[in-house]
Amino acid sequence: MNRIFHARILMGHYLSLVLFTVLGLYGFLERNALWALAGMLLLVLLIERLIHTTYTLTAQGTLVIDRGRFSKQKSILLTEIHGVEQTSSMRIGGRSLMHCVVLTYGNNCHEALIPVNEEEFISQLQKRRATLRSSTSEPVSD
Repeated sequence: MNRIFHARILMGHYLSLVLFTVLGLYGFLERNALWALAGMLLLVLLIERLIHTTYTLTAQGTLVIDRGRFSKQKSILLTEIHGVEQTSSMRIGGRSLMHCVVLTYGNNCHEALIPVNEEEFISQLQKRRATLRSSTSEPVSD
């Protein structure tokens, strides 16, 4: 059974939404089609990416990272994942600015993910990795 995790929206995403909205409105008010078109196009691309970013753990033992319709999907085999680490960015006043899950896979490749429920994502990922390891390590009997 597939398990889908949606991406969390960060403060920087909200700031980008405000910036592109202001850019588009500025273009409309100043009757500058280039700025209006650029602002609205960037706004549509950002909203589409925010809404459609998902991380899917499939029954076949892969993690599919989908960042929207305009981006290419990335598939990572769970057996290729070497490490899973929950990290946070710089701390200000005891609070971190950003939490993310960093996957290390393949030949020293890294991927930063921001699922809504990080703990549940990590536990499901570890559980599926353990299941795959136990099923491949069992000896085959004739």
